[in-house]
Amino acid sequence: MATGGNAIRGTRVGAGPMGEQDHGFHADRVAVSYWDALGNETVRYFAAGIPEEEIPDTIDSPHSGLPAGRDKANPPAVAKTEPYKTHLAYVKERRTEEEADALLDDALKVLRERRGQD
Repeated sequence: MATGGNAIRGTRVGAGPMGEQDHGFHADRVAVSYWDALGNETVRYFAAGIPEEEIPDTIDSPHSGLPAGRDKANPPAVAKTEPYKTHLAYVKERRTEEEADALLDDALKVLRERRGQD
């Protein structure tokens, strides 16, 4: 019985790397470029036979994480993020006592009306 010292268990002896035809590289492809707001270009490849409406207009750019569009002159805008609010900013947004009393009265009135209808 002969054994091979370099054979990997579960593989055929003499099997090499697959050629391009086995990976599907022989298919016709179309390159589509996307640009984000920072000017980064991302190229995605799609099958040549795919309808134009199935190719997405925007993707997430792998370079920046921003949305990227197909129009180089007008890329999607950077998303606006709200700054972190401190506790004092929330305190300033609180309602006054009069507004809080009016809201409570309105809520109680609605509950009493519902209870009276049942």
